[in-house]
Amino acid sequence: MDKITLAENLIEFIDESPCSYYAVDNMRTFLLEKGFKELKVSDTWNLKKGESYFILNNGSALIAFTIGSEDLESEGFKIIGSHSDSPGFRIKSNPEIKKLNNVTLNTEVYGGVILSTWFDRPLSVAGRIVIKSDDILNPKVKLLNIDRDIMIIPSLAIHMNRDVNKGFEFNPQKHTLPLLTLSEEKLSEDFFLGVLAEEAGVKQEDILDYDMYLYDRQKGKIIGLENEFISVGRLDNLAMAYGSMVALTSTKPSKGVNVLVCTDNEEVGSRSRQGADSPMMSNTLERIAIGLNKNREEFLRAIENSYIVSADMAHAVHPNFEDMADPTNKPKMGKGPVIKYAANKAYTSDAISGAIFKQLCKSAKVPYQTFFNRSDKAGGSTIGPITASQLNIRSVDIGNPMLSMHSVRELASVDDNLYLYKVFEELYK
Repeated sequence: MDKITLAENLIEFIDESPCSYYAVDNMRTFLLEKGFKELKVSDTWNLKKGESYFILNNGSALIAFTIGSEDLESEGFKIIGSHSDSPGFRIKSNPEIKKLNNVTLNTEVYGGVILSTWFDRPLSVAGRIVIKSDDILNPKVKLLNIDRDIMIIPSLAIHMNRDVNKGFEFNPQKHTLPLLTLSEEKLSEDFFLGVLAEEAGVKQEDILDYDMYLYDRQKGKIIGLENEFISVGRLDNLAMAYGSMVALTSTKPSKGVNVLVCTDNEEVGSRSRQGADSPMMSNTLERIAIGLNKNREEFLRAIENSYIVSADMAHAVHPNFEDMADPTNKPKMGKGPVIKYAANKAYTSDAISGAIFKQLCKSAKVPYQTFFNRSDKAGGSTIGPITASQLNIRSVDIGNPMLSMHSVRELASVDDNLYLYKVFEELYK
């Protein structure tokens, strides 16, 4: 696959995945088209060599795997982990706020958002609504994306805040509420719920609850003088989820089991049933072993012979803020995937797991780079350390270098997108 086609496919996937529910639903569709079989956690699994399977968790997390051989205890699992969520805004219940004739929506910040980047651009909402059913414990769930420009977060004019370019602290309860409409009339009760019901084609009284998120309506682009850059929101971390999915479906493993894990809620700590800080991955890996007629000892032997790539985007050195980078480890866009290290173990990479990844890059004929935080700055973390606390598996933290991380619109390299796909393929081979 050429780099431009791969980049265009990634952008299309992201454009069609305005929130984690859509991302995982699109991954489900992609896997089904590639011949993967969907399993239910509540069913008995009888797995076969050469077959490919996947499971969903709460609509926003997914684990897919391919059985390369049945000697799992000696060959282990080859795992690439990513996450489906990105920073943004969640719509609260009873969200309507009317001031003068302006109707805004009450939101709360999800993750580490760069608030200023969300202003003055067309926005909409996407997520899921939960609808009454005859089974109280199993209500119906419907995905909903209002596919039109329906709201905006307007900036305050510079004439009313002359110092805005010297730095302004936005209050997310006051300053970042999206403007939905103008109304001189008194709002009806549950006005926004009525909007959702009309768009979904259901009765308003049948909607029990919703999980809805703002998203930017501007489509992704390949930009740059030589088409070097991918410009789109949610690269962190749908670029890793998509790349690992394409690699998994394009390889035929001969040994062990290849696994893709895409969890949710990484941006807020992973503490959910669909997050990395849950038994989801460990339970699924053990279920795979049981489905291959392995006992507990053989499963634990397989774990010892396994390897995890925790794939999350990495920081490139910013040309306008070079002093923010470590003085001797300066990842550049277009120069290959980044191995991330941290003395405080915010990343899982060590000399052994890093060496393995370097060898994978060498085999794939791909360059690699290293990242450390400046010693006077605290960096972020990934699903890697959380997963390592659940499973005793060798783990490396890596990612493609990017700029504008956690902006509404992020920037990465077309070349790096292809490089990491090749490394993912090499691991799965």
